[in-house]
Amino acid sequence: MDLQAAYTRCEEITRAEAKNFAYGIRLLPAEKRQAMSALYAFARRLDDIGDGGSPVEAKLALLAQARRDLAAVAAGQAHPADPVLVALEHAARTYPVPLAAFGELIDGCEMDCRTSTYATFDELAVYCRCVAGSIGRLSLGVFGTRRPGALAEAERLADTLGLALQVTNILRDIVEDRTAMGRVYLPAEDLARFGCLPDASGPEKAVAELVRFEASRARAFYDEGLGLLGLLDYRSRACVAAMAGIYRRLLVRIEAQPAAVLSRRVSLPAWEKAWVAARSLAGAGAGSGAGQGSGL
Repeated sequence: MDLQAAYTRCEEITRAEAKNFAYGIRLLPAEKRQAMSALYAFARRLDDIGDGGSPVEAKLALLAQARRDLAAVAAGQAHPADPVLVALEHAARTYPVPLAAFGELIDGCEMDCRTSTYATFDELAVYCRCVAGSIGRLSLGVFGTRRPGALAEAERLADTLGLALQVTNILRDIVEDRTAMGRVYLPAEDLARFGCLPDASGPEKAVAELVRFEASRARAFYDEGLGLLGLLDYRSRACVAAMAGIYRRLLVRIEAQPAAVLSRRVSLPAWEKAWVAARSLAGAGAGSGAGQGSGL
């Protein structure tokens, strides 16, 4: 497959499926934008397997095949007719992308196949780091860091930011996860503490208090994780600030009206996401401290 056609397909997937991340990815220069689209397209493939309607054993078989595809990419032997794998292999040759982090993402998808509840927040954090922290570490391979020797710190902060994003997702999708997927991500210990039922239902006031509590946790993770911005170059900083800014504004909305997640999927309109992205681009050029350009 022609390389440009492969990247074009990945960018099409990103525009169609990355309802929030696409706003940040658009702020990157062309080469990094293409590489990030390849990362997203493969991650999306894994996520679709984990959330699909196939029987568990069929999902696990598809995830095992994805591991083999990933090994082939790492060996420079990607299937030549698969545009996502062709683009991913080129991206991994061009940038120091830690492909092993995709293995962690597959681990997280397997957890979704085998696990429907979490007893403690520490258990949930392991899952979040697999499905979201891994994306942060992969992205850093494309972004790079401004300061030599800062990669370890950048990875730690990216992991924390990923935790914030995933907890935000979980709060937004409480009802959908329960009804459509049979999953309850909020820790059982927290559900019991606030007087909620094991399936994250219960009196509206109790669920609202639980949502506020978990939102405050996520807010603390954003506060720490956004320290990553100071380690990135201008355009990469704008990209991360836009993506995180959209999710952070979503969290603010959930925290202000926690009961809303019980009746609808809380979201931001397209104009507001575009505004956050534009503000992030402007803010990224103004400074590099934590929170700068974060869309808030």
